Parts: sequence; C-alpha cells; structure tokens
Amino acid sequence: MSTPLQTPRQAPEQAPRQESARVSSGLLDPRLLLTSLPLAVRKLDPRVMWRNPVMFIVEVGAVWATFLAVREHTVFAIAIMVWLWLTVVFANLAEAVAEGRGKAQADTLRKAKKDTTARRLVNGREERVPAAELRQGDVVVVEAGQVIPGDGDVVEGIASVDESAITGESAPVIRESGGDRSAVTGGTKVLSDRIVVKITQKPGESFIDKMISLVEGASRQKTPNEIALNILLAALTIIFMIATATMQPFAIWGKMSNPGVPDTGALDGNGVTGIVLVSLLVCLIPTTIGALLSAIGIAGMDRLVQRNVLAMSGRAVEAAGDVNTLLLDKTGTITLGDRQASEFIPVGGVSEEELASSAQLASLADETPEGRSVVVYAKQAYGLRERGPGELSHAQWVPFAAQTRMSGVDVDGWRLRKGAASAVADWVREHGGLVSPALGDVVDGISASGGTPLVVGEVKDGRARVLGVIHLKDVVKAGMRERFDHMRAMGIKTIMVTGDNPLTAKAIAEEAGVDDFLAEAKPEDKLAFIKAEQDGGRLVAMTGDGTNDAPALAQADVGVAMNTGTSAAKEAGNMVDLDSDPTKLIEIVEIGKQLLITRGALTTFSIANDVAKYFAIIPALFVGLYPGLDALNIMRLSSPQSAILSAVIFNALIIIALIPLALRGVRYRPGSASQLLNRNLAVYGLGGVIAPFVGIKLIDLLIQFIPGISS
Repeated sequence: MSTPLQTPRQAPEQAPRQESARVSSGLLDPRLLLTSLPLAVRKLDPRVMWRNPVMFIVEVGAVWATFLAVREHTVFAIAIMVWLWLTVVFANLAEAVAEGRGKAQADTLRKAKKDTTARRLVNGREERVPAAELRQGDVVVVEAGQVIPGDGDVVEGIASVDESAITGESAPVIRESGGDRSAVTGGTKVLSDRIVVKITQKPGESFIDKMISLVEGASRQKTPNEIALNILLAALTIIFMIATATMQPFAIWGKMSNPGVPDTGALDGNGVTGIVLVSLLVCLIPTTIGALLSAIGIAGMDRLVQRNVLAMSGRAVEAAGDVNTLLLDKTGTITLGDRQASEFIPVGGVSEEELASSAQLASLADETPEGRSVVVYAKQAYGLRERGPGELSHAQWVPFAAQTRMSGVDVDGWRLRKGAASAVADWVREHGGLVSPALGDVVDGISASGGTPLVVGEVKDGRARVLGVIHLKDVVKAGMRERFDHMRAMGIKTIMVTGDNPLTAKAIAEEAGVDDFLAEAKPEDKLAFIKAEQDGGRLVAMTGDGTNDAPALAQADVGVAMNTGTSAAKEAGNMVDLDSDPTKLIEIVEIGKQLLITRGALTTFSIANDVAKYFAIIPALFVGLYPGLDALNIMRLSSPQSAILSAVIFNALIIIALIPLALRGVRYRPGSASQLLNRNLAVYGLGGVIAPFVGIKLIDLLIQFIPGISS
C-alpha cells in the first residue's frame, strides 16, 4: 500500500491538539452571538417557552408589563418592559449559543453525508443505487477513492480509511474483516484496496445522522436530574408568586395606616403598582438558573464532542458524573498493548553487553512488536548501534515463526536463536549443549512477576550454550498511577479487566495502581461483575470494542464503545469514542462530574441572588410605610423606582455574565461531597449574595439621574 497506515492507538495522541484548536475561538465569539440572536428571538414562541416554567413566567410577565407600559406610558414602566423582554431573550440566547457551538461540527458532518452512489451486490452482480436506498443486510463493494455509502461491518478485505470527516484526524486507520476493527461509518472514504461491507444501519438512522442531531441539541432529552431540578424551580416559582401576591395587602394596609405617605411610581393609593409587582416576581424567582439550565446540559454534551466522544443521551453524561466503579481493559488501556523488553539477564558467566549484542542480532529478523522492542532496548540501554540485515548480506536470517517460536541468524559459522524458553532450550540440547538449572530459576522468576521470558542461545565453534534471558513485560502507560490516584480521590473504584492469569494480572495491577482486577475474564464474567456492582447500589462505567463486550456495555450505566470496534459494540454502548482511546473513560467521568457541579454551583448562585435582591427591593419599596425597614436598607438606593429598575437590569445582565461559565463548566477538583458543598457555598453561595449588592448599587448610581426614574 502506498498510503501510510495508522493504527487506532495513534489517534488519541493527536486529539488534544484538535481539541485546543476547536475551542480557541472563545466561548463568546461575537460572530457566534450574532448568529445565535435570531434563534433566541424565535425561541420566544410560547410553545417553546412553556417547557421552561421559570422563563415562561418571565415571558408572561413581560407581556403584562408591555400592556401596562402602553397604558401608563411612563419612562419607568417602559424601561421595566424593555429589560423584562431582554431577560427572556438573554435566557434564550444562553441556550442558542450552546446549541450554536455544535452547529459547526454538524456542518462538517453534513459535508460527509452527501449524496453517494452505492455498488450493491445482488446474487454476485453489482448494481448502482443511491446510498439512501440501502437497507439493513445489503452488501456493497467499496474501492480506493470511493465513499463508504452507509454504516456497516467489513465482511471481506482490508483497507485504510480516511475518517477525518468524523474524528477530525487526518491520518487514516485500518478496517478489516473478522476482527474488532471491522466497523465502518457512512461518509468516510476508502484510501486503498477493496472491501466488502454489510450494511447495519436503518434508513435515516446512520451514525452521522445521529451525530448531527445530537450535536445540534435537536434530540437532547432532559435528564432525570434536570427534570427534578426543573420541578424544584417550578415549586420555588409558585412559592415566590404567593409571596409577591401577599405584598399587596401589606401595601394597602400600610397606605391606610399612613395616609400622609406620598404616592410614588412604585406605590399609589391602590398599593403596589402592577408594573412593580411584575418586576418583584421576576427578580425574586430563580431566573438565573432557569435561564442557564438547558445551556449547561447542552454544553456538557458539547464538551464531550470536543473530545471526540458521542453521547447517545444526556442521561449517560449525568451517569458518568455519578460513577462509582470503572472497568478498564488492561491491554491498550492501562498498558501499551505490546510487551516490551525491559531487562537482559545473562547466565553461565556471559556479560550483559555480550547478551545484549547477541539478542539484538537475533531479533533483527523478528518483525513482531516484541522483537522490535529487543532491538530498541539494546540500543537505548547499552548504546548498541542498530544493525540492519543489509550489513550482513551473506547471513542467513531466520524470521520468527509460530511453529518454531524462534528467530535468529546464521553467519560465518555462528548460529544465534532467540525465542520461547522451552524452544531455545531444546534447540541448544539438539546441538549437544547443556542447559544450566539456573536458567529455569530465572525463567520461573520472570513468569511469577507477570512477565514473559525469552531465551537467547548460540552455537559457536561447535559449542552450544544458553547466553541468557530477555525479560519482556507489559509496560504500564506513563502517568497511569497518578490518574488512578486521581480517580481514587474522586471516590471511584478502578477495576482492571484482563484475560491474563491471576499472577500476571496481580503484578500489572500493583504496578498500575488500580484498586482491584478481574483476571481470566470472559464476557459472562464481566456481565456478572457489573450486575453485582449495580446490585450494591453503585453506578458502573466500562469500555469495549468487540462483539463479546456488547452485553457488558449494554448493562453498564456508562458504556463507552470504541469507534474502531464492531457495530454490535457501538449499538450496545451509550457513548462512542471516535478516537478509540480507552483511557478517555477517565475524561468522560470528569466531564460528567463537571456537568453536575456546574449545575449545582449556578443553582446555589441563583438562589443566593434572590436573597440579596430582597435587601435591595423590599426596604426601598416599603420604608416609607414601615420605617423600621430602614435598618435593612443596606444599599441606600436613591429611590424605589431606581431600586426596582436596578434589580431588573442586574437580573438580566447576570445571565449574560454567566453564559461563559455555563458553557465552560465549573472546574472540578477531586474531593469529598462535604468539601465540594463547602466550596460551592463559599464561592457561589457567598458570591451570589455579594454580587447583587455590588451590581445593583452600581446600576443605581448610573440610572438615578434619568428623568422619571429618580422620582
């Protein structure tokens, strides 16, 4: 193949660069605000607004304020009307901006979902049909340069595929039949060779269709947590409506008791004016979190999209934030996947340098990852120059073969072999050599530690002997122990799942720092383990890519399927990692926790805001009727009208100010629930009380001289 091939393991290394490029444009790009504004206005439709009870009440209040402003035709009433409408628009703008951030990716996906002609196989003959007419079970042929017409599994052939339309990565990946890398996505392009694909999608339900719908927020359903919070906000709104209604009798009674108190723009002979009652209600109900709640949920899914993870539902994102147990595959997730040479152990008086040189030479014809690692380790650890077969043109190279389980070279009467311990030991004996008992002790020690021993032997000058042992080990990825410590601090238990024997699994688990391991794991073992954890009241997350992982992925609360995996795995999971990086499960958990913390932090801030607004509005409004309230008039606002209008303006502007935080999310720091609560109360609770005092006072200073406001 002329096209450079990329293994799935390479893709994640490029993902961070891609992510930073995506978000570098800023959270509140003026162009994004401009394009989102028409959508925010369209969302004023009551049929849309009623889904958000808090903001629906604000819109009803704005409509009533408009009627009153037209009737009274005062500067104060008109200003209140304008800012109430701006409050509703700003709330819609928060959601529109959150949705707009996904539209750019959706546009890219639509380019991949263009009209494509499929070469469908029917009774061994090809027929060209539009891709839209393909059905489940159809078989199509795709060759180099052609676009794959639909989602499916490769049933014949192997090819490199350009998936940049889906993942954003320019390097191609391998797709082949008969393994866990057989799934292909409609809209991606075959770069080399020829494959036969069996279509697995239903019409209109392709992977790209789902992605477009999800990243635009079109199919985002409210999560249980979000629904519960909406109910709470609706209940608070009803309570504040009752509280606002009770102010009128107090005002009327106060006016009757103090007939000498002059009328103002806020109080008249009939008590509190209608425009002020509407303003009071809007300022006292939890409008801040009501305006930002939907945007927080959309932004949480968007953050996953930025990391090339497709969440099939908002419920899965929330569940990730509450996960108690993580199941991670050992190979490719915790370890690099290929065993690497880590030590040369000589026997029989041979020096380490002599063993290293012989091991490197015997591995030159071994193209397996283990063989290449021996060559690299000898070069790095002992400074040996890597020799190529071209330098020994007269040598006879012995490539590694599964039958012999050895590789090596014959040159100038010198014969070298490297391979499995029993195979090399038998080879030495066949040539008249003796195998020292010390070899067995070294081999057994490496095996007991979870490693793999490879033995090096030679026949030189008619003498056969064993030179030593190469220690191969599963190399744990750098930084994994720190990441698992991070998980532990978050209260999450990490479980390593492997098919290795318990001895090997234990050694890797201890080195990686996971809490526990599941050795010799079969599909039914994974499923049983997940059920047992869930029966104990814990939420479980796991990754997988094969058909045998599908039952466990479906059972897990958060099942992350690899994009390189089979269609069965992707259908079973509720998330798909487009980069096929199993360690991304850790990032997904952090994003889920960040979503929940952001929602809690802004709810705390919103409710604290309401407390501060009481001190701003109630004393300024009623101090003339009830002089005792002057003790609560901390802000010393210039007039009742100015106090009301300042609170309404602040109520609207704080929504715009908090949109970046809702989109970016509150930074998550590992800690106990009590620590998180104390931090929320200190930062967002106290901040939510202080911010309105400062903001409303500043606005009052700016507007107090406007005619019709200061009276």
